[in-house]
Amino acid sequence: MEIDRRTLLGVGGIAACAGVAFFVGGRRVDAQPGNFPFRLTDAQWRRRLNPQQYAVLREHHTERAGSSPLDRELRRGTFHCGGCGQALFSSSTKFDSGTGWPSFFRPLPRAIGTREDRSLMMTRTEVHCARCGGHLGHVFPDGPPPTGLRYCMNGVAMTFRPA
Repeated sequence: MEIDRRTLLGVGGIAACAGVAFFVGGRRVDAQPGNFPFRLTDAQWRRRLNPQQYAVLREHHTERAGSSPLDRELRRGTFHCGGCGQALFSSSTKFDSGTGWPSFFRPLPRAIGTREDRSLMMTRTEVHCARCGGHLGHVFPDGPPPTGLRYCMNGVAMTFRPA
């Protein structure tokens, strides 16, 4: 059986897409329990959160880019953890990163924690709520001044309270 280059590349492309879908959309990585001040059992989290919130906050999934209304939220106010209500980011630090996810250049003091994330065959810095450990997103070193950081957050992991 002969396989031409076009077939080989097509099959390789399909395999690569399936791999990305497996690692991004279907991965189950439970939130690390840690020593967070706000703790619930898995059953309590499931009752408290809707399925999409649970997938992101507790299983570290990522919402689809452009799907969150919080990416387009322009009012003054505060962004809070969707799991426990902890204040995370001021609207004064929000900017349009063009990525399709709400982005900020600085969190509120003591609001978040970070840890190394080695999923997707790369090393990134995961951002989680300092109060409940819920997965919020990742931080990247390509943001605007004054910090140069881009806190790329899942909108479903947060709520917004206008000022």
